[in-house]
Amino acid sequence: MGGPVRRNMGDGRFHLQHGPIDLIVHADGDARAVELAHERCWARFQNVLQEIVDDLPLLKAEILPDASTCPDDLCSPVSRRMWLSCSKHRATGRLTAMAAVAGSVADEMIEFFKADSIQRAWVNNGGDIALHLSGDAQYRVGLVADIATARVPHQTGPVDMCFHLSASGRIRGLATSGWRGRSFSLGIADSVTVFSADAAAADAAATVIANAVDLDDAPPGLIRRLPANELADNSDLGERQVTVEVNALSGHQKDRALEAGARCARRVWAAGLIEGVAICLQGRFWKYGLI
Repeated sequence: MGGPVRRNMGDGRFHLQHGPIDLIVHADGDARAVELAHERCWARFQNVLQEIVDDLPLLKAEILPDASTCPDDLCSPVSRRMWLSCSKHRATGRLTAMAAVAGSVADEMIEFFKADSIQRAWVNNGGDIALHLSGDAQYRVGLVADIATARVPHQTGPVDMCFHLSASGRIRGLATSGWRGRSFSLGIADSVTVFSADAAAADAAATVIANAVDLDDAPPGLIRRLPANELADNSDLGERQVTVEVNALSGHQKDRALEAGARCARRVWAAGLIEGVAICLQGRFWKYGLI
């Protein structure tokens, strides 16, 4: 694995990559303030992956239901953010801190852009996004449920849902989970997008809710699953069965799976952990909250 690299994409965006961490970063505001923020972000980024690797044994351990304090041996602020975000869902069982790794890295990087002279900024870590908004700044966020239909960058295509986020609101992070994404899922949702106060909280909640979108009595052959460690030998999910294929569902099956996810989402909402959620399953959608 090579070292960290940075590329100026020429349109105000920077691409930062190190191993599995792959960020796109953009900011609007005072030119000098934005330049300094990018440099500080880059300097911090170069150490993040190694810090996570150093903490990996603890980060890949299941968070027990009675665990209430972050392990002292977790030294990195990114690692501690991961653990704390996921520990809020420990009653669901068998969750590790890795469920919030992408959002936690994005949150760490957005800190360098939090200045009044920077109107808005975003850090996109593979679809898990941390935001900075100040003054009257806004972002318009488009959601495409099926990544197979997504256009290449800079092309305008149809979106399934559209949301407006403003500086006056609480949302500063969003994350998406589902079996079609780059991470494993226990459920059958095409996508579950969560909006929260930060990206780490959104990341953890999206994982939990996506896992809950499922059918407990699916007929043989409808859903195909494999042990996570057969797909990636270093997976924190070990031998747990993760979804690799979902065949066409009936309308009733879609409704039942969506309702299972909705029950979980309502519990997470009631606990104050999210601001909103959108669940997508084979052309059907369910949304809840401030979106």
